[in-house]
Amino acid sequence: MSQPPAIDAETAFTGTVEPEAADRLDEAKLTAWMEANVAGFSGPLTQAKFKGGQSNPTYKLSSPSGNYVLRRKPFGKLLPSAHAVDREFRVQSGLHKVGFPVARQYGLCTDDDVVGSWFYVMDMVEGRTIWDGAMPGAAPEERRATYFAMIDTLAALHKVDLAEAGLEDYGKPGNYFGRQVDRWTKQYRLSETDELPEMEKLIAYLPATLPRQTRTSVVHGDYRIDNMIFAPDRAEVLAVLDWELSTLGDPLADFTYVCMAWVTENEGRSGVMDLDRAALGIPELDEIVERYCAATDRNDVPDMNWYFAYNFFRLAGILQGIKKRVIDGTASSAHAKAMSERVLPLAQSAWAFAQRAGAS
Repeated sequence: MSQPPAIDAETAFTGTVEPEAADRLDEAKLTAWMEANVAGFSGPLTQAKFKGGQSNPTYKLSSPSGNYVLRRKPFGKLLPSAHAVDREFRVQSGLHKVGFPVARQYGLCTDDDVVGSWFYVMDMVEGRTIWDGAMPGAAPEERRATYFAMIDTLAALHKVDLAEAGLEDYGKPGNYFGRQVDRWTKQYRLSETDELPEMEKLIAYLPATLPRQTRTSVVHGDYRIDNMIFAPDRAEVLAVLDWELSTLGDPLADFTYVCMAWVTENEGRSGVMDLDRAALGIPELDEIVERYCAATDRNDVPDMNWYFAYNFFRLAGILQGIKKRVIDGTASSAHAKAMSERVLPLAQSAWAFAQRAGAS
């Protein structure tokens, strides 16, 4: 399977940097907004920008009343429906209300005059971020418990009562994969910079072979081990992060996305395909399937090759958007260029799985 260039995720995305030039937020205006909208806030505040966040720039705000996280839209021209921080705020607010592990949400600002774009502020959850799926230094039993906690949390998300969370209209109820293939095809076309034969084949194949949707739930859209905060001393998920791609849809989209780790090489990231999983204590894919099915009252899951093709295709579309922003000079991270170089390998992986699923 063709692999994208390696990125040291822990070095690339851990920690903060001093915001420079246009990335720096107006602290006077932001302080005034926080005083009016964030319960318990007291200034003054200081700001730092997290190294990660390819889509929505993310900041750490420090003040006498505690630490907060701010997520804003990027500056510049944006693709339609992308960077919807208002949706991130809404879904996390609803999930927090029903006890699902997300950060507490404090406020949403839709006035561009405050920091230059829409943003929201939430609690900063302290804990561990696991960037490397191999979990270096952990004991085998800890790795196993951590992977099962990740799957159990995903199952809990897919069982959330939409009415209780106030999310019944957070997305359309059916044809999730059809809508998503159409969305990412359009987004890819809007940001296309090169003609890739694999993407052209996928754009024809995927909508002609859509699987039947049998369930609807909140779908996270980017559920993987490094998009959550774990407790410092135990295998418990304290908060799931990065809800930009969330909507209502087919829960198998999330499940098969997290299962991609088992068909992706590690390279210091979330993949586990090339690891000695038995020695490390990492569950095998059939164990993950069994645990998820037991938690969600399923008998089994369909053949995952089509779903893997779709997920790699979608990732290629997302990173093509980053590539276009690199070319336009509006990318939000110094590591965006390296990520943009992964478009072709992802497209090649997607087409390989499509062929396994029956594409010719």
